[in-house]
Amino acid sequence: MWNQPRRVQRLYAILTGLALLAAACAPVAMPAPTQPPAATATAAPADPTATPRPEPQTLRLYSSLPLTGHSAAEAGALVDAITLAVDQQTDGGLVCAGRFRIDYVSLDDASAASGQWAADRERANANQAAADPDAVVYLGTFNSDAARVSIPILNQAGLVMISPANTADDLTAGADAARYFPGGERNYARVIARDEFQGAFGARWAAHLGARTVYMLDDGQSYGRAIADQFEQSAAAHTLTVVGRAEVSGNLADLTAQITAANPDLIYYGGLAQPDLVQLIKGLRVAGVTAAVMGPDGLLIPDFAQAVTAASGDGIYTTLAGVVPAQLPAAGQRFVADYTTRYQAPSGYTAFAYEAASVALAAIARVCVKDRAAILKAVLATRDFQGVLGTWSFDANGDTTLYAMLGYRVQEGVWTEVPADFLPALP
Repeated sequence: MWNQPRRVQRLYAILTGLALLAAACAPVAMPAPTQPPAATATAAPADPTATPRPEPQTLRLYSSLPLTGHSAAEAGALVDAITLAVDQQTDGGLVCAGRFRIDYVSLDDASAASGQWAADRERANANQAAADPDAVVYLGTFNSDAARVSIPILNQAGLVMISPANTADDLTAGADAARYFPGGERNYARVIARDEFQGAFGARWAAHLGARTVYMLDDGQSYGRAIADQFEQSAAAHTLTVVGRAEVSGNLADLTAQITAANPDLIYYGGLAQPDLVQLIKGLRVAGVTAAVMGPDGLLIPDFAQAVTAASGDGIYTTLAGVVPAQLPAAGQRFVADYTTRYQAPSGYTAFAYEAASVALAAIARVCVKDRAAILKAVLATRDFQGVLGTWSFDANGDTTLYAMLGYRVQEGVWTEVPADFLPALP
């Protein structure tokens, strides 16, 4: 390198130093600070001492009613009443503080071919319930003859049966009742008065209407024959003379001629509503027979009222165990209002179906166990039950202690309850 003047060398050194100093003082780029990870929610540790709430166990209520044929409308109303009772008297189906869930299953015991209950259908229904480990109550039957099929089956299974409609005396009373309970212990009860009281009341009412002579009819079934027998046995005590008796079957023309010749003041029919009875009444009216026709609660079917009106007009009467609606307790008044709001005005057996379901639910609530024997015992021990019909108990035979009676008559195609002052006083 050639020699530079000393002043230039000094200047160069100064500039070089300043450059190094500037480089040393320049800001240095630093990495952005790292943020700590966001905190995540951590579940609290499970309490090792807590016991998980078990799933509710199923308690199943069965009903067996004729949902096909002549009685379908009335039986359907009974199903609605049972459904309403379950809805109102459970917490969304739960009972006993959520330990059990009520499941209601409706079965049909009628045959489309016959238009009425059938023994094979009722037998199958009873066997289904008996074999179901969740079944604890059987609500039914509608027909007393159907009960004769199912009571023994359910009795051997230890399953309680509560009927809203059976009225035949021998199901609970008399020496013959024992044959329905092969297990030795009773498992059957009913919330409706039996025929002994209804037949006797019918005779009393017939006399109250001014009748003096009566022609007796029945449908040939045990229910119909039994209630006609009760009426006939009470007739003399009310100055009624029986001028004939026959079964409504076979040649209706011959029967029409026999009744026309007897010319009774009143015709009493023991049995269920049936088309042959409608045709018989029509034939009698054509023949000029104006006698009133009376029967038991088996006639209290809306379709029958319509059919008989078309055939013969009014003058048809029937009886039913129960309390005049105006005299129902507060619970009964609420039931009528609630049922009417959800469905329609209650008819014949509707309140009895609600009562039967209420008894079952009350028994379950008292014992709170999944045990047929305990629930059976609780049902039969029902005393001073404050239901929609009033306050009543089951007696030792499983019969209700409530024997109040109602009367209905057909008016313009509809069964209409008669006022209390139109009925005879109860003894």
